[in-house]
Amino acid sequence: MATLEVADLRKQFSIGRPAIDGLSFAVPAGEIVVLLGPSGCGKTTTLRCVAGLEHPTSGEISIAGHVVSSPERGILVPPRLRDLGMVFQSYAVWPHMTVRQNVIYPLKHRKIARADAGRKVDEVLELVGLSEYADRPVVALSGGQMQRVALARSIVYRPQLLLLDEPLSNLDAKLRLRLRDDLRVILKQTGMTALYVTHDQAEAVVLGDRIGVMRDGKLLQIGSPDEIYNRPADLFVANFTGATNELIGTLVERSGGFGVVDFGDGRRGEVALLHALNLGDKVRVALRPENIAIGKQDGVNIFPARVVDRRYQGTQTVYDIDLFGRRLEVLELGTAARHQVGVETSVSLPREGCWAYRDTGPSSYD
Repeated sequence: MATLEVADLRKQFSIGRPAIDGLSFAVPAGEIVVLLGPSGCGKTTTLRCVAGLEHPTSGEISIAGHVVSSPERGILVPPRLRDLGMVFQSYAVWPHMTVRQNVIYPLKHRKIARADAGRKVDEVLELVGLSEYADRPVVALSGGQMQRVALARSIVYRPQLLLLDEPLSNLDAKLRLRLRDDLRVILKQTGMTALYVTHDQAEAVVLGDRIGVMRDGKLLQIGSPDEIYNRPADLFVANFTGATNELIGTLVERSGGFGVVDFGDGRRGEVALLHALNLGDKVRVALRPENIAIGKQDGVNIFPARVVDRRYQGTQTVYDIDLFGRRLEVLELGTAARHQVGVETSVSLPREGCWAYRDTGPSSYD
């Protein structure tokens, strides 16, 4: 197991803003770190720099304490000497080979006795749940099974570091969910250090010991899934991870980690302060749809609202409500849609789930 360290990494392709802009993070041995962000945020470029497939403009990358990339010091270790495993979006399996032949292939270039190689292949095929498919041609497999072959081939030689670039994005929804859950178990059983790239929040939460949220080549926040989801560093992180509602107001009171925001017309609510804010500051309050309760009469932030739309989804119902003249989305679990369109009702906004950030413009995360 190896530690990955990335220090002040920068990658400039041509004119315009850098693809990676001063990125620093570490992946301790045996940990899975997920880089999460929208398309074009620099997450795949970061992964490719770690792999040696892209050459950084500046900064340092170290694997297991050895510097593998440092333009300033003239160090650039080629990919084949970095002892990496890589799993891509495309399955990248050899179509003319069987499952076993695909998985044993990396061992042929390492001085491993045939008996040992056979044993390693058997072990890893069992780990990824493909033992019974060992002698089938890979072209006879489903997409999910092919991706398991690609994973097995990447870990059979126990590399120091495993890099995964959106490996589930080409699978259908059901397969993606199953392999997502299995993948964390497989990686934890191998004890491997892994850097995983995705734009899918649910994938990041299930797989990552820690999640790094990226935007425009910068790392906005890195922390446990719980931290990212319950204490987002800014409005972009909050919005990208599902806090799609916003209220606008002015901070009028402050006490420790909480404050009071005036939403206009004398309507005030208690909020959590995740930024250093001053009294009188204009703020945007981010809220998750699942944290708003409709029809609740008790609590600190109870306000009248009107249901303006309803979308029944079987196991849950999504409502649009009008609150303070703004349209908010509310998600309520359960197989019964309890509230009618057009009704006036009360809503409860938990203060721990109302995250206040400084208002920096029309929309801080466009």
